[in-house]
Amino acid sequence: MANRPASKRRQNSTRHPGAVDSVKGRAGRILAKGNKDATYETSLEQETAVLVAVPDKRQDDALTTEYLDELAFLTETAGTVPTKRFIQKLEKPDLRTFVGSGKLEEIRAYVQHHGSSVVIFDDDLSPSQLRNLEAELKVKILDRTLLILDIFASRAKTATSRTQVELAQYQYLLPRLTGLWSHLDKQRGGVGMRGPGEREIETDRRVVRDRISLLKDQLQEFDKQSQTQRKARTGILRVALVGYTNVGKSTLMNLLARTDVFAENKLFATLDSTVRKVVLDNVPFLLSDTVGFIRKLPTRLIESFKSTLDEIREADLLLHVVDISHPMFEEHIQVVNDTLKDIGAAEKPTLLVFNKIDQYQTDVDPAAHLHAVEPDHAEDLHHADDVQQRPTLEQLQASYMARLHDPVIFISAQERQNIDELRSMISRRLRAIYEQQYPGHPPFPDLSAYSAEE
Repeated sequence: MANRPASKRRQNSTRHPGAVDSVKGRAGRILAKGNKDATYETSLEQETAVLVAVPDKRQDDALTTEYLDELAFLTETAGTVPTKRFIQKLEKPDLRTFVGSGKLEEIRAYVQHHGSSVVIFDDDLSPSQLRNLEAELKVKILDRTLLILDIFASRAKTATSRTQVELAQYQYLLPRLTGLWSHLDKQRGGVGMRGPGEREIETDRRVVRDRISLLKDQLQEFDKQSQTQRKARTGILRVALVGYTNVGKSTLMNLLARTDVFAENKLFATLDSTVRKVVLDNVPFLLSDTVGFIRKLPTRLIESFKSTLDEIREADLLLHVVDISHPMFEEHIQVVNDTLKDIGAAEKPTLLVFNKIDQYQTDVDPAAHLHAVEPDHAEDLHHADDVQQRPTLEQLQASYMARLHDPVIFISAQERQNIDELRSMISRRLRAIYEQQYPGHPPFPDLSAYSAEE
């Protein structure tokens, strides 16, 4: 039986049209439904969000707060204002609604009283949990993956990154298609009842699978083009900036390459890999700025961004940039190291660059890094009462040099502190790498044939 065009499908269908026929745009609309029981209206007013975390009972309160800070920053980056936080410590999340019935009732009461437009969870939700939560709360529900996809969709600029994000969106959508068919829940079966619905769902699944296949083919073509470009750089040393998101990689890229890469104090300001020609102390190389990593980075995004991450895998030297001012910088280092291991780049020569020393404080108030939290909601945050004492920058430098048996450097890209020392360290490392890789060759090749911008 031939597929019916979207415009001629049943008028009483509650399936969100853009969810299958066009997943482009804001990923938060993927699960929007048009039936009278769950209608989400589009308005010019800024959305307000409720944040929900369900940590393990053994997790430290300060760590839970820090994770919610990051979720709040992600929410702000997506253009939504977080207004309330709910925390419930459980041995394991509820299989039906992720939170317990009592906490769910608290969330529902707050959402209804304050008119919140979205509830965001700091974990991945199963398709059934998403459906159940939408049915209970009557507002849009996002999990961490969907929120990150939403940000990526708004940040993608090139054909490659747009295709990568769209593929990840479709892969997220595929197992959740049933949730877009709530009008079938009230049907009791019988002739002419269940059959058509099942056929239409299967049609949509086939459309999504076909689209996924097409996008994978397109990415393979983009990957071939990238491989051709990288082969043309044979004999040229390559350096890649890596690190947690929003640590200042793009700002550092602009300093080292004397260029104008987009830099902003938001998460995932850079999605597309940018390559620039740089010469330091007569040492020429190609410098790449890559997408930042983050805790619980969705696996499907890592898979989709293979061609971009190839810049890291094929680099001769990694500059691992760390935001030293962040109280959780050591965990960020571990997240980046784990991601590098996942993509097969953990053994690359690496220079650890601690950035933002101008913002580093030895006395840190645990509440200093909170984002968009109303004062009367402080009871949800469980902050430590005492100010935490942190080691000095000199102590940290001595500790990391002893631990890594390798030089590390502390800089401020924003204030241009210790940048000349960083340039010297990079050139020395590259000279040693070049002599090891190309023994007997001239000191360095001529870069005049290579484009300064890709």
